[in-house]
This record gives sequence, C-alpha cells and structure tokens, in this order.
Amino acid sequence: MNKSVAIIGAGVSGLTCGVVFAEQGHRTAIFAKELGQQTTSGAAAALWFPYDVEPANKVIPWALETFRTLVDLARNPDSGASMIELRQFSRTEEIRIPDWAIPLGARRLSAVATALCRRAGGSRAKRLDTARRLQDFQSGFSLRVPLMDTTIYLDCLTKRLLGAGGSITENVRFENLEDVDSKYDLVINCAGIGSRELVSDAELEPHRGQVAIVPRMKDLPYAVVCDDAPLMYAIPRRNDCVFGGTNDLSDDLAVDSATTARIVAECSRALDIEKPNALAERVGLRPFRKSGVRLERARLRDGRTCVHNYGHGGSGFTLSWGCAGEVVKMATL
Repeated sequence: MNKSVAIIGAGVSGLTCGVVFAEQGHRTAIFAKELGQQTTSGAAAALWFPYDVEPANKVIPWALETFRTLVDLARNPDSGASMIELRQFSRTEEIRIPDWAIPLGARRLSAVATALCRRAGGSRAKRLDTARRLQDFQSGFSLRVPLMDTTIYLDCLTKRLLGAGGSITENVRFENLEDVDSKYDLVINCAGIGSRELVSDAELEPHRGQVAIVPRMKDLPYAVVCDDAPLMYAIPRRNDCVFGGTNDLSDDLAVDSATTARIVAECSRALDIEKPNALAERVGLRPFRKSGVRLERARLRDGRTCVHNYGHGGSGFTLSWGCAGEVVKMATL
C-alpha cells in the first residue's frame, strides 16, 4: 500500500530516502530548514569510505550496499558520481587494510613516496628527491571507490525526487516530530545534527569539519587521505579540488581563516605543490552519535510510525543508499 511520507532533512540521507520512497510510488515530501549546498552534505568531500561512525558491524554492510549502488550510478557522468583511486596513508605506522576492503581490490602501496609523486613520468632522481620531502608518510594502501561531487550529485538526487512526484519545502523547522502535518502517516527523521533538539538526543556530537575549495588539479588523478593528526585530504573533483580538513568537537559554523591557511599549507606540502588560492571555504557539522547510527522504527505520541535515520558521523554519503533501503523496509512492515 502506498504511504504518505514526510521526511525531515534535505541532506544526502533525506534526499536519498526521498528518492527511494518516491520511486517506489509513495507520496513523498521533504521538509528542511536548508537545502542542497547549504546543508552539511554540501560541505562534504563525499568520498566513499567509512569514517567517524559506529558501530562497524552494522556500518560496513550499509556501506557496501551503498558502494554497489554508487558503482552503477557512476556509469552515468551526469549523476555526479564517479570512480576514483583512493590512496590512504599513515604517518605513524604500517597501515592496516580493512578486511572488508580486500574483496574490493585494496592493495598495499609498496613505495609510498613514489605513489605520491604527481609527475608519473618523473626521473628516478626526482622521485628520490620527493621521497626525502615526504618521509613522514610511513605506509599506505590504494582502493578504487565512488566519489560524489556534491555540486552535481545533490542536485541530481533532487531532480530524481521531483521527477518521481516528490516535493521539497525549505525554511521549515519543527519543534518536535508530532508537528508534521497529520496527513502524513509516516515520518522519517533524517535531521542529522538537528536531532539533538528535535528528538532530544544527547548522544549526538557535532564533529566540526572545515575544508578549502581550490582550483582543479589536472595532474592529481587520485584522492589522497591521511587520518593521522593533522588530518589531511585532497579530493579532486570535476571542476575543483577539496582540501581538508578538521574533525573537532565543536558546533561553531564560522569559517576560521587560520584553519584554512593551515589546511592549504599541509595539503600543498604533502602534494609537493605551490600553495593554491582558496576559491571558497566551507564548514559542516558531522552528526556523530556516541552509541552508533540510529536507524530504528518508533511510534510517535499521536500513534504514527516514525523511522529514525541519523548519526552517520563522517559517513553520510558512504551509508546513504544502504540506510535508505533499511528505512523503507522498516517503514513498510
């Protein structure tokens, strides 16, 4: 039976749930304070990889389901999804390849400094010189993963939702879930960090992430990530490149210019390039939940069914399709 569905939140979780419900024929409406590039999702690097999220035994299956969907989407260049080589590094130890990554083709990088040399045809002398400058990276591994260019991908999801008959209303803020119009018999909570107030969830923590958007780098064909402090990543997109980053316990959404300067300097040093100009600076609050992602069915005080889908930390894009599929199953029981 088709349901009338209200989804709270228009980040990647809300939009993905909206697409799945609408394309299955349900009457679907999204309500959100902010849309698209104004959301936390709009500030994300959006590289597929489980990060800053718990618990692993639940997260990995959702991530792998999302991986399979994104591989299919990446066949359409207009989707905003593509496949890219991720090179993950450690400064401090021999990096461990996650067990789940091995069947996906992960391989150890035998010569980290050479792997980071952007000039693939460079001379041996050049590579050795680079190795001296990059000696703080001890090990790494490589894996092909989906990348979602948020400047394209979020709009694509929105178009799919609207094309399937769904709707989006912005500048809407609910004090509680029962405030959703009673004509919607199903409420989906994808409010992210907003769930701290919406459902009084004290388990949620704002993990602040700041990034710098720099000009496109034609000779950087892969993504570079190092989770050791200081966190750094360089994610090349179609028209620009995302430099990051930070992961601080803070709900401060203001851009800090000193942090941007540090991010650009660290990424430039690691990539052995001159510092590029920052085209833009973005801040987002990763909705990390100490007890793990909340993906569960509940009952509102007025008797309606609600499904919670939040607390994805730094893995909103990585878990989006897997979690959306679970939401639909829970909602249509």
